[in-house]
Amino acid sequence: MVPVPIRFGSGLVRFRFRFRFRHGELWAAAVDHMDGSRLLGVWRRVLGLSWPVVTEQTFRTAMRTTDIVVTAQFSPAAVVAIGLADLYARIPLRIGLGLGGGAIALSSQDTGAEAVANRDEAVTQAVLMGILAGIPFVLIGALFGREIIALLGAAPDTARLGGTYLAIIFATAPARHVALIGARSLQGTGDTRTPMYVNVLSNGLNISGSAVFGLGLFGAPELGIVGVGAATAAGNVLTASLLLLAMWTDWSGASLVWPQDLVIARQLVRVSTPRVVEGFAATTAEFPFNALLLGFGTPVNAGFQIGRRMYQQVTGPLSRGFNVASSVVVGQALGDGDADRALFEGYATTGLGLLTVGLIGLALVGFADSFVSLFTDDSAAVPYAVGFARVYGLTAVFLVGYVVLSGALQGASETRIPLVARLSGVFGVLLGGTYLLGVVLDMGVAGAYWAVALHYVWMALIALAGFRYTGWAERAADMMAERGSSSG
Repeated sequence: MVPVPIRFGSGLVRFRFRFRFRHGELWAAAVDHMDGSRLLGVWRRVLGLSWPVVTEQTFRTAMRTTDIVVTAQFSPAAVVAIGLADLYARIPLRIGLGLGGGAIALSSQDTGAEAVANRDEAVTQAVLMGILAGIPFVLIGALFGREIIALLGAAPDTARLGGTYLAIIFATAPARHVALIGARSLQGTGDTRTPMYVNVLSNGLNISGSAVFGLGLFGAPELGIVGVGAATAAGNVLTASLLLLAMWTDWSGASLVWPQDLVIARQLVRVSTPRVVEGFAATTAEFPFNALLLGFGTPVNAGFQIGRRMYQQVTGPLSRGFNVASSVVVGQALGDGDADRALFEGYATTGLGLLTVGLIGLALVGFADSFVSLFTDDSAAVPYAVGFARVYGLTAVFLVGYVVLSGALQGASETRIPLVARLSGVFGVLLGGTYLLGVVLDMGVAGAYWAVALHYVWMALIALAGFRYTGWAERAADMMAERGSSSG
């Protein structure tokens, strides 16, 4: 048995793994950290933290679905317009999620360390960064909304509608950033219910506003796509305002303060940047991947969209809930100076994700035909939708494993490993694999099936190796010491 050093990266990420090639050793190492009563205790806490996140994400998904359903009542051009505008709207979303990742990391660690002043400083600085990062989008939407929609090849009428919708959405980009960052900041303190209350309320009003003002119900003016956009914008402003109010008053554990610590600002940027890049990478990869699928035929691409949407609908909120919970429990354990507890609770949360989402994935495999029939009756797309649904179902354990472990690493301020996993997975395995298997080896859509499955396996293995073998606990301890949050 010979230790084999493996090094990843140069510059962006440098870390070293030492594997020992013995059958089952990695799994045995994980099991060694587990015991029954302690495991159940962690699961109860994780479920308590995650169910509010699941609830708010379910409402957010319902809101987006409502927007599409309402827009479909106007014209096909309106549906295309809102779809193209949403491609650009993902940019501020990725920035907000990235800064939110930094906020939840520092917030959870400082909560565990009882470093209240540093936690409030981190929360405030993250919110201010979000506001500043959102201002350019306000100007872009107001000045160039129609033009950037037209860049995607949209017809003039579609570009006009999409530009109008995008200008409205971008006008509230700072509020959207605050909503995302504020929610993650409070979640880092262990308060996942306040963001749930706020988001359920605002998304509920958003859903109602889209229907009422989009379609002109109950005597309201029929504003069409403007009404749908205005409802979304109003929801963003309401969410941001209520979360800021919660932090300004005694409602939440975190508070807003006058920012003055540049060390904390640098650490927020250091933790958040890989998360932002990871999000951009995932979004960027969608364009060439969809182009490859279209090369196999339009029904193949339609089947992929349906199969992925089905999987996200039934497992996405739960996976996101476990992602947030793993960040919280790992970050707070590290803040308390207990790296062993952080390791245990990271594994425990991952195990819960594998068990729950894995079972849902198997159900999706078994009942894929029935599920697909709820989404489409297009005979050409149905076989491919069923195929992709089964691929997602079979690889559900790997995808949720990656999502939960990346959350655990995020709680330790280690966001570079998930970035490496995502970049290599989507560009190397997903895109490269689809082209090699599907085009070069002429396997067609079967090559895409294999590439989708293998890229989730690859990302999960990188995340697992990173969580098991790298020095994330030391990294978190060093960063806490640098900003004066160490619990000792």
